[in-house]
Parts: sequence; structure tokens; C-alpha cells
Amino acid sequence: MNFTINKGDISGVLGNIQGLTGRRSNLAITENILIKATANNVTMIASDLETGFEGTYPAEVASEGTIAINARKFFEIVRDFPSDDILINEVENRWIEIGKDKVMYHIVGMNPDDFPETPQIEDIDFFSIDSFTFKNMIERTTVIGHAGDEKRAHIVGVFAQCLKEADHQILRMVSTDGSRLNKVDYILSDDEKIPSGDGVLIPKKGLNEVIKFLTSDQTIQIGFKHNHFIVQKDKETLVIRLLEGDFPDYSQIVSKNEAANYLKINRKMFSMMLKRMSILSSENYKSVIFNFNDDKLEITTTNPDLGESKEEMVLTFGKDPIEVAFNPKYFIDTLNVINEEFIVLNITDAGKPCLIEAEKDKSFLSVVMPMRI
Repeated sequence: MNFTINKGDISGVLGNIQGLTGRRSNLAITENILIKATANNVTMIASDLETGFEGTYPAEVASEGTIAINARKFFEIVRDFPSDDILINEVENRWIEIGKDKVMYHIVGMNPDDFPETPQIEDIDFFSIDSFTFKNMIERTTVIGHAGDEKRAHIVGVFAQCLKEADHQILRMVSTDGSRLNKVDYILSDDEKIPSGDGVLIPKKGLNEVIKFLTSDQTIQIGFKHNHFIVQKDKETLVIRLLEGDFPDYSQIVSKNEAANYLKINRKMFSMMLKRMSILSSENYKSVIFNFNDDKLEITTTNPDLGESKEEMVLTFGKDPIEVAFNPKYFIDTLNVINEEFIVLNITDAGKPCLIEAEKDKSFLSVVMPMRI
């Protein structure tokens, strides 16, 4: 195999796939990138056995072939290469020459036949979505992470579902960790053919890899096929193996209580207040106390190992006092993915969850469960 490729066409891509090739697996070959040179282009494939990437880029191909090369080292060579054009030439015994002019690397590859097979994606009913919007949906759901040893599918995955409500078609994504839940909706065009079904669970770590390939100036295609979720761009495709399991019924928890308190709060002021009150939090003392009373919100933190703190904020509150404990990190995470000046809290009493949304954009809703005082 022998081809010349432009550094600018692949440097960013090689950086984006490091999350896949750098992930531990039982197969050493997954630390490599598979490169296929055919006709006038080169196809690059990466996989961590759960998420697969494939991209095709223009190249001057002198002779066709397939190689498997360490993805980290190949990326570092390409990233720091002094000229735009890079020659890749396979010599004998899987040794590969990478260079141009006065710079030359001679590194060993692996057997490309050992690379895991990529799923054949055919006959998929794709539907379109704005790339920036989809990135925003992913960020608003994967902000709810999970412990490294967590195995429950509904915790490590994001529930995705296509719905028909009223006169609209909706793509909905929902995420939870058991203590909070985020829901985000996107209205699809009525012309789109959406898949039917009860929804799927997409691994959060796979979606975090998708984000790296989403820019703000394009439309992408997404679809579901058997046990895979597919994201397709002009030159690139990502395929994520779906999780097996059920997502809990969340309909009741996201229902707003019309008799509850609706509190309009400046997002930035509220976020900074929570950050200051989190300074004295620790692994053993995560909660802060919210006191809603007499047209004000008072937040207090008590940590026997460090001390205590208190801060007040004026707001419109005219109902019975409420004292409730929350993990402030959950609120901060939510406020970080809302872009409006004001947010609205929907809070009923100390025993029920608090609902958080933007003042105007109602496509996103976050639910935080109270803690024991």
C-alpha cells in the first residue's frame, strides 16, 4: 500500500478518535486505526467494540491495501508533521513508512485481519437533525454521569424515543442517575419518517464520542437499526451498539404540579450562590439546605469537618415555608446547560422533587430529588 494524504484532512479526525482507541478492551488491535486505501480515497476505521467510527478522505493512492497502525502514535506523527502532504507506504512484514522529504518514521503495524468487523449499515430510515441542536441534546443528557463501576443500563445509557404528540413529531432524550433526571425534546419536521417503537438506550460514553464530530454548521442523519444507533455525516459515520434493558417510567416525575411554587430566578446569580455554598461540601456532606420563606431563599451549608456558611437571595415567595435539602452539584450542572438569563423552579414541598427549566425555552426539563435533612 502506498498513498499520500493531506495533513489537514485527517489531523482533527485522528484527534477525535483517541477516545475510542485509547479505551481499554480485551483486544490490543482496538488501540489501532484500520486504514484502507482504494482508488482515490482512504477510509479510516476505529472501534472500542461498542462504538465504531468510519471516515473516508481524499488521497493520492499509488497502490491499494490495508494496514492497522497504532492510533496514538499515528496521530502524534500527523499532528506535528512539518509539511502538509504525508506519504504512507507499507513495506515488508507489516512495517510502515510515514514521511515526506527529510522526515521519515519507520514503525510496525498489526495484522489488519485481526481488526473487529464493523456492522454493515444498510436500509436505514434516517431522519435529519441540525448538528448543533443534537450536540446540545447530548450535552444536556450526558451531563448526568455515572460511577465507573455502574452496570445498570438505564443509568449508563440515554433513553431516546421518537414520539408523535399533538401536531408534532418529537425526538426525545432522557437521562437519569436515580437522584435526578434530564429530559430534552426536539421538534422534527413533519416530512421526516421517524422510527416507531418503545425507544432505545444509547450508551452515554458512545454519545460523548459523537459530540466530537458535531459542528454547528451542518445537518446530520441519525437512525436506528436492529441493535445499533447510527449518526451519519458527509464523510463520516458513527455506529453505537445499543444497551439491553428498560428505562423506568418517568411520566409522573416530569409532571408539573400546578399548585406548586413557580419561582423565577436569575440563572447566573443562582449558580454563583450555589457554587459558594458548595465550597464547604465534601464527599460525606454533599447537601445544602434550601429555606424558602418570606420572599427570600436562604441556603445554608453545615459540615462538621470544615464549618458552615449561609447566603440569602430575594425572590417572590408567598406560600407556606419550605425547608428541603438538595445536592447543589445537580443544580449547577443543570444551570450550566441552560443559556437563558432566567430559570424557573417548580417546587411543591420537602418531599417532592424540584423541577428546573428555562423561562422561555420549554424543550428542556431537569428534575432533582430532595435529600434527607
